Amino acid sequence: MTDQVVKSLTDPAFLIALLVGIAVFATVFTLLPALGGNQLKSRMKSVALERDELRAKQRTRLANEADRRRKGGGLREEQSIGMRNIVDRLDLRHALADESTLQKLKVAGFRGQNPLTRFLFFRLILPFVGFALAALYVFMLGGLPLQPPFIKLFVCVVVAYGGFYAPILYVNNRAAKRKQSIQMAWPDALDLMLICVESGMSVEAALRKVAEEIGAQSVALAEEFVLTNAELSYLQERKVAYENLASRTGLESVKSVTQALVQAERYGTPVAHALRVLAAESRDMRMNAAEKKAAALPPKLTVPMILFFLPVLFAIILGPAGIQVSQRGVFGDQHKSSSE
Repeated sequence: MTDQVVKSLTDPAFLIALLVGIAVFATVFTLLPALGGNQLKSRMKSVALERDELRAKQRTRLANEADRRRKGGGLREEQSIGMRNIVDRLDLRHALADESTLQKLKVAGFRGQNPLTRFLFFRLILPFVGFALAALYVFMLGGLPLQPPFIKLFVCVVVAYGGFYAPILYVNNRAAKRKQSIQMAWPDALDLMLICVESGMSVEAALRKVAEEIGAQSVALAEEFVLTNAELSYLQERKVAYENLASRTGLESVKSVTQALVQAERYGTPVAHALRVLAAESRDMRMNAAEKKAAALPPKLTVPMILFFLPVLFAIILGPAGIQVSQRGVFGDQHKSSSE
């Protein structure tokens, strides 16, 4: 039995067949990837098809929204056209608007030409409305009856002056609230972005995912991320998209992050390390702001405590003693009257 096995293994025909089989197996194993096609190419093709499909759905949705707004907002469109005609005739953009005004409108969340047109129109019309209402109240309805006419006219002028600056105060208030909302949610957004980047996501995908998650905490920050993602997709230079994000928010922490992203794309530095450091700094800044508010709380509570807490405390402490003194005085009078 053993001799037959050894004889068959040493047989030249068997050795040749074994070598031919090994060669065929090696050839098939080598050519199998080529016969199966390029997997990376097929994956990239599927991703491109999915991206085109998403863009088509997005365009369809935007077109439907535009049609719905066009059908339902005809009156608003006519009002906007009338405001634009007045602003263009009086050339209010050169008279009342400058770069700082446009920057404030961007920080407040007003983008495009329509918000600027409304802002200039209200700055033009509110002084006249305020003067007319003040004059109606003072001269027609008998307001300030003891004051001379000069004081009444001065009050009307002051109200008109306040109407001229009312849109600026509204925009500043809106910008401050929006900046505060973004500042509070910014460290959490950086943490989410860091997780997305470290998991292998691109910056665009990370921004889209963070915008979906951070919307419950800050709608303004979610809007900025969505707009930045759109600009990264369509602008020729990605640096411009990051700079626009920093200018629209008006925050130094956001500006630092955008500069880090620009440097990372220019020099190839890792984005995750920069995001981790900046997220820690933003969190420390938020904690410092909270500690500053907490430190300023005792001086603010001094006047309310003096006006409201101390009188109640004195009444509680001295009230029983006063009641006892009054009762003793009454009892003493009754005792004297009974003895007499």
